[in-house]
Amino acid sequence: MLSGMAGRERTTLDTLREFKRARRRFSVLTCYDARTAAIMAAAGVDVLLVGDTAAEVLLGLESTREMPPEFLLTLTAAVRRGAPRSFVLADLPYAWRRGDVRSVTQWTQRFHDETGSDAVKVEVTGDDAPLIESIRSAGVPVVGHLGLLPQSVEPGQGYRARARDATEARRLIEDARRIEDAGADMLLLEAVASEVAREIALHTELPVIGCAAGVHCDGTVVVLHDMIGWGGGHRPRSVRQYADLSSVLDEAFRAYVADVQAGRFPQDAESIHMKPGEYDKLMSLAGGR
Repeated sequence: MLSGMAGRERTTLDTLREFKRARRRFSVLTCYDARTAAIMAAAGVDVLLVGDTAAEVLLGLESTREMPPEFLLTLTAAVRRGAPRSFVLADLPYAWRRGDVRSVTQWTQRFHDETGSDAVKVEVTGDDAPLIESIRSAGVPVVGHLGLLPQSVEPGQGYRARARDATEARRLIEDARRIEDAGADMLLLEAVASEVAREIALHTELPVIGCAAGVHCDGTVVVLHDMIGWGGGHRPRSVRQYADLSSVLDEAFRAYVADVQAGRFPQDAESIHMKPGEYDKLMSLAGGR
């Protein structure tokens, strides 16, 4: 564990609610492994989201729909181990989201219990209020993901911003109210017009996380690989890049290949040696060969 974790209080839902009341913005990043989780926690990242984006950025799959549920469960447990005091939010994978209210609730409960996550995020519309009620009745803290719902996008359709006209905006605001009334603990708005995100955030006591949703949300999330320059494709214009890790890794890998090919690595100082006198004994045992 990194030294920056020492003495840090655990971040809880109450912590995030207090942040909202105090108008203190909180940070959210996607995270997929224990080591990165520890670094994020030491740096002060408030919420670690174990996203189904792992399907794309880790596994090279085409869509978050293809995320293997058991693998996401394993990743979430790893992040929990790496950041025991951070707020860990887990995506409910598409394969476990497709059933009826009862089965989805059971999957959500299993995901929460087996990973130690603090809450589970579920992609919803206002019509999913009964599902939110069921999940909360099962004792699982839940985040309602509204706006752009990647799990609902058919292959090849592409992503489209939401609530850019008054009719769609009004529908989204009503959806947010229904999900809040159903008992959601937080909301996440993805690819939502900034003005609409502002209206939702202002008129709810729930912490609201924005993903490409403008400047008015209580918290902000981006995909880790986009913000550190470790992506393989187009970087969304809503993401600010804070590092160019792809270039750093490329330089390191090329230097390693060159050193191995030229015989510069490994050197004697980087080798393991037998205890003094043991090599001579070995040669004697082997008949001097």
